[in-house]
Amino acid sequence: MAKRNKIRIKQGRELDLMRAACKTAAEILQEVAAFIAPGKTTREVDQFAGKLMELRHCKSAFLGYRGFPAYTCISINEEIVHGIGGPRIIQPGDIVSLDVGIVQAGWIGDNATTVPVGDISLEAKRLLAATEQSLYEAIAHALPGKRLADLCGAVEEYVKPRGYTVVREFVGHGVGRDLHEEPQVPNYRPQGKTPILEPGMTLAIEPMVNAGVARVKILEDGWTVVTEDMMPSAHFEHTVLITDGEPEIMTYRPRTALPEMLGIAAF
Repeated sequence: MAKRNKIRIKQGRELDLMRAACKTAAEILQEVAAFIAPGKTTREVDQFAGKLMELRHCKSAFLGYRGFPAYTCISINEEIVHGIGGPRIIQPGDIVSLDVGIVQAGWIGDNATTVPVGDISLEAKRLLAATEQSLYEAIAHALPGKRLADLCGAVEEYVKPRGYTVVREFVGHGVGRDLHEEPQVPNYRPQGKTPILEPGMTLAIEPMVNAGVARVKILEDGWTVVTEDMMPSAHFEHTVLITDGEPEIMTYRPRTALPEMLGIAAF
């Protein structure tokens, strides 16, 4: 595995193994998303994810990471990221952000989506659609020779005119053998010179978009991040490979129908 200014460049067999891990992560994410329903607790959802990981002979990339106590991150409505499965009951009209990361054969697959539960409000649909589309706006800049800043800036530049804000304290990241590698991938245009994207870089791009203010706070459990104004937040993520040409979405899954329903052009 080569390095470019501390950014790890993956090649050949490494990419084959990482593709397999990302495929598994995407499949588990979709199965867990389909399991979410009114009346279930977030602990039930997390335990279901853990069973799927056991069946697929992989491990959670989150469980035990810096002491995190769950298989997945499950965050409802005003919760942004790092929600811990527990007694909270999922209700009709909720939006549930689900982040699944797994380790398979020593490689990480990391992805997230926000799941609408039953009939959600039009405002929630618009938030989800804009957040998902902002992810694909960023992916469109995941091209060799581009600056990382262009990719990062695409998220905020898409959602801000629509009245939304991006979380600044928590960002995307490089990913590979480790869950968090260089570079950091914020959802806003960073100041100063940023790396030039090169083939073999693998990035976890993950817009976290708030319906209200950008400010956040962390709950007493030390993990769950919520919006300061308790307005809803959405989270979508893919692991993306920089290639010699078009970006490769390593955690590929079908897009939701929300952007199309609301007249938002798909990438």
